[in-house]
Amino acid sequence: MITNEITDCGNAVCVVGAGPGGLSAARALKAMGLAYEQFERHSDVGGIWDMQNPGSPIYESAHFISSRDLSGFIGYPMPKSYPDYPTNQQILSYVRGYADAFGLRPAIRFNTPVQHVQKEADGKWVVTLGDGARRRYLAVICATGCNWDPNMPEVKGQFNGEIRHSVTYKSSDEFAGKRVMIVGAGNSGADIACDAANRAQRAFISMRRGYHFIPKHLFGIPADQVGESGPPLPIWVARPVMGLLLKMFTGDLTRFGLPKPDHQLFESHPLLNSQLLHNLQHGNITVKPDVSHYDGDDVVFKDGSREKLDLVIYATGYKWSCKYAADYFEWRGGRPQLYLSMFSRDHRNLFGIGYVETNSSAYKLFDTEAFMIAAYLRDQMDNPAGASRFDDLIAHDNPDLSGGLKFVQSQRHEVYLEAHALKSYLKRLRRKMGWPELTENYYDRLRVDTAAQQPAALRAAA
Repeated sequence: MITNEITDCGNAVCVVGAGPGGLSAARALKAMGLAYEQFERHSDVGGIWDMQNPGSPIYESAHFISSRDLSGFIGYPMPKSYPDYPTNQQILSYVRGYADAFGLRPAIRFNTPVQHVQKEADGKWVVTLGDGARRRYLAVICATGCNWDPNMPEVKGQFNGEIRHSVTYKSSDEFAGKRVMIVGAGNSGADIACDAANRAQRAFISMRRGYHFIPKHLFGIPADQVGESGPPLPIWVARPVMGLLLKMFTGDLTRFGLPKPDHQLFESHPLLNSQLLHNLQHGNITVKPDVSHYDGDDVVFKDGSREKLDLVIYATGYKWSCKYAADYFEWRGGRPQLYLSMFSRDHRNLFGIGYVETNSSAYKLFDTEAFMIAAYLRDQMDNPAGASRFDDLIAHDNPDLSGGLKFVQSQRHEVYLEAHALKSYLKRLRRKMGWPELTENYYDRLRVDTAAQQPAALRAAA
């Protein structure tokens, strides 16, 4: 029940969500000496990586899509005993260990969803919690992620089998004895298709367009480390070099029934997957074109072919909703339009962490976003002139962060940024603003002794 009474929290910041992005925000605010409160609707930290968190899209076979050594939080690397591509259970233990290592749990109120945020006339923010309590803050950081609101395409016809979104999928046991099709060839779709290839009676994957496949390992090391092992190359050099490597490693993938990509390498997010190619090579899965319509027991495809199926799984992504603050975001193509993917241009002190697509590991990006937000808020306290200069940048600065790439015109690429271009620009911006540099040692002073309280799985891996 919403009450009229509002608890004034002064210049404290409200952080919504205690997944990886929210924890990055909390650590940055803590390091900057800024008061904050953090709210998490679930009973523990971890966000999507906790399969017990209602609505989590994680399934039993899910692994991290970027490699261990490039994917950790700044100043908190993943244990060397982890595999090149950690399991979802290992990532959950790692994220919880991160919260413990920097003493982030005490400021989190668990089992406390945020229902709504409202901007007041003076620019402060009133946050309404799930129990109706209302609290006033200087700022709100939305860190609830983008993978909670399933996107289900509308397809004509009536299907006698079962249709589900991949968010409901948890185990390959669900495929046993069935004729199964996965719609969509993003990284999750490819993973789930491989599960179907190994367990289903027959397995199919429906692809609307062709993709560039990058094996998880090149020359025996994780593929993303190949790209990071030397100085950043201009796109006119990087593209033919990587294209030649892919021809050497994978050859012409159309021979397996995969459609030819309708874009150049790097103009769309590539598919980082080796298992799907393995299953295609061994005939465990069949590629089909886009779905035309349903016809009773059959799925009819746009090339006129049809298949009798029992189960269709839509791995068609998620709507980037932020329901508690949706009225304050400017949306285009289903994506929020934020300066540097973080700062609202229209509403001061409304921030987002994780509302970006890029060719980089997520956690270091979350840390960088959180640091920028915290430094800006610190300036509001100590250096109003500096904060005012940054306000002008938020309103008027429009840097080109494409890295010379012309991205595919799609919803996914509305907010796609090239990682090296973004990192370079943020580094220049920190220097321009006189903010400290974010080094691997920056957060060392926040470390607490957690050996006794770390999750057992993380202690064993360390």
